[in-house]
Amino acid sequence: MRASDRAYAALLDEIQSGALAPGTVLAEVDQAARLGVSRTPLREALQQLALDGLVVQQSPRVTVVSAVEADDIRSLFETRRALEEAAARLAAQRGDAQAFAELAGAFSAVELPADTDAYYALIERLDRAIDEAVANGYMAAALRTVRTHLVRVRRMARDKPERLDASVGEHRLIAEALAARDGELAAHATHVHLHNALTSILESLNEGQP
Repeated sequence: MRASDRAYAALLDEIQSGALAPGTVLAEVDQAARLGVSRTPLREALQQLALDGLVVQQSPRVTVVSAVEADDIRSLFETRRALEEAAARLAAQRGDAQAFAELAGAFSAVELPADTDAYYALIERLDRAIDEAVANGYMAAALRTVRTHLVRVRRMARDKPERLDASVGEHRLIAEALAARDGELAAHATHVHLHNALTSILESLNEGQP
């Protein structure tokens, strides 16, 4: 892996996890030394993060982690709804019904809070299965961009047990609808899930404000 790719992956993980909070200044010299790369690959990593919208170049020498504002989250979910509802309809038509049935069974077996990490890994499996079923490179690329930001904002609702419990059921219903090849139900279940997720995240954001 190239040095710039290593630096990008490390910074991306820290931004998405919250280890690098919004507003954190990413000084080139300090970050290059911390990540064990020279300044050129560090700059390349920062440029990619800027294209992703995860950092902002305030001046030629000052880069900061971008803020997570309510309006940005609403815009993200507007895009997410359009893409994921369309993907659900297509995946119901094109996908492997048995594979989605197995995923539905896996969601039924989730026990929170013990299985929280496994639950998030299961969501990733469902996302991959939908992407593979749709087989549309343009849609997959757009969804990758959305999911890059989603990982960051999703953690805001991660410590809400009641929301996680409801989310498991919502994902199970999506998988069951896909297994039944019911595109409209899959799209509707996706819409309900995204509405509830957005509401929870915005509530978390408001609770964190003074």
